[in-house]
Amino acid sequence: MLNWYRRIPLIYLNLGAFVFGCIAGLVLYKLGISRGEGFLTGAVSILSPFGVVLVNMLKMIVIPIIFFSLVYGAASLPTKTFGKMGLGVCMWYLFTSLYAAVFGSVIAMLFNPKLSSASELAGKLMGQVDAMKSSAGSTGNAFLNVIYSLFTNPFKALADGNFLPIIVFAILFGLAARTVLDSSTDERTTRIISSMLDMIEAMQKTIFKIIEWVMLYFPIGIFALTACNFAVYGVTLFQSYFQVALCVVCGILLMLLVCYPVFVLIICRKNPYPILWKLREPILTAFVTRSSAATLPVSMRTAKEKLKVRDELSGFTLSLGATVNMDGVCIHLPVFAVLAANLFGFEMTATQVFLMVIGVVFASVGAGGVPGGSIFLLFMVLEFFHLTPTQVSTVIALALGINPLLDMFETACNVAGDNIGTYVVGDRMGMIDKE
Repeated sequence: MLNWYRRIPLIYLNLGAFVFGCIAGLVLYKLGISRGEGFLTGAVSILSPFGVVLVNMLKMIVIPIIFFSLVYGAASLPTKTFGKMGLGVCMWYLFTSLYAAVFGSVIAMLFNPKLSSASELAGKLMGQVDAMKSSAGSTGNAFLNVIYSLFTNPFKALADGNFLPIIVFAILFGLAARTVLDSSTDERTTRIISSMLDMIEAMQKTIFKIIEWVMLYFPIGIFALTACNFAVYGVTLFQSYFQVALCVVCGILLMLLVCYPVFVLIICRKNPYPILWKLREPILTAFVTRSSAATLPVSMRTAKEKLKVRDELSGFTLSLGATVNMDGVCIHLPVFAVLAANLFGFEMTATQVFLMVIGVVFASVGAGGVPGGSIFLLFMVLEFFHLTPTQVSTVIALALGINPLLDMFETACNVAGDNIGTYVVGDRMGMIDKE
């Protein structure tokens, strides 16, 4: 039976698990209405551990993947080549984030989202906001905290799962190893550094074998996660947010299906849709898990096996992108800024819109690749409009109500942007192997 299971393409298993999870979740939601909350709580408590196990397994391996992949990528290329690659990747991420922020602002102003029952909906969720305020901090403090966190104890960062300092240390470690290797005239030093890099490469390949085993559990985890989401939230809450949801989802789908393909067509001179089709597995995984970091193992396998991108490039670009590249967030946040303007009757000036776009781009770097990270960034964005604490709390409460749905779409967009960026940079640098 296991052999039969492994012969079925994983994408079909995952799609089937998602569809049946949706159906099961909606059935449980309806049964929960008729039989009472106790029945729904019991059903979710049975299903949820299977989904939590999947997310925890992905989190278990994501830190080793980021560390070993970045060290290997930074150390395996000559310093000059790595510098060009790093510059190209950073420019791509900055460009797409800025484009997404502007695009999201335009979409939000065109849709001009409003909520007729805003106060009632916000009241239901206001209790969750106070607990988040101290974590979010102010715009200035949050930005400085991101800068400060880049240079912390790397072992503490590894233990805490703090991505940004891990990225900085891993890149510096790999570049230092490469510099020593290139400049050393001592045979013993060269042999030791080469052996260390061989060991890091071996560790990376070992982690990929663990990923293959984790993949076998994916359909079970996806079914459980999807069923629990729909069982708890159903569709009734989302109906109140239809205009907001439509605005965000349309913006993300346009970014995913139109803007990214146009970028690929212009830069690479290739048909973008076959490339996008090859990315269906990481996009679906991101949609279900709502975490760029948790999707990283799937993205790296897809880049290697489907896109034929070399490991030294994909290990660097995807690991970096999972933390700093959040195009979906850049589309999502301006929508709630425009919603706030409509709720409280203030006019957004050109200066405020400009500051919001810049703020969204820099704030997205701190999203962290974890489920729901964009909610914390909304505190920062709303400060540009000088709202009162009560007004900010109202908008945050409204965002909490629909965040589970929007987070799925924006994470799928984030991961697609990471993978498309990896392919574009690889194509321009000749780091894609021919099939």
